[in-house]
Amino acid sequence: MFFVYVLLSLKDHKFYIGHTNDLEDRVKSHNEGRVPATRNRSPLVLVYSGSFATRSAAVQRERYLKSLKGNKRFRELIGV
Repeated sequence: MFFVYVLLSLKDHKFYIGHTNDLEDRVKSHNEGRVPATRNRSPLVLVYSGSFATRSAAVQRERYLKSLKGNKRFRELIGV
């Protein structure tokens, strides 16, 4: 099982979108500063996650969300 997730930085109010096969550990990694892209943006909260049977399906959804990131539709999809 693979997951697509969206994190919101409470520091700068920006989103981070990614995929993983271990959602709980990945979110923990982000908040512990072990992910360079979000190291200086913690605390981060999980605002959206979706599960997928294959990695390719998760990557496809991640790319779709990233293409909408600055769009009003993105916020509607993730419920923020």
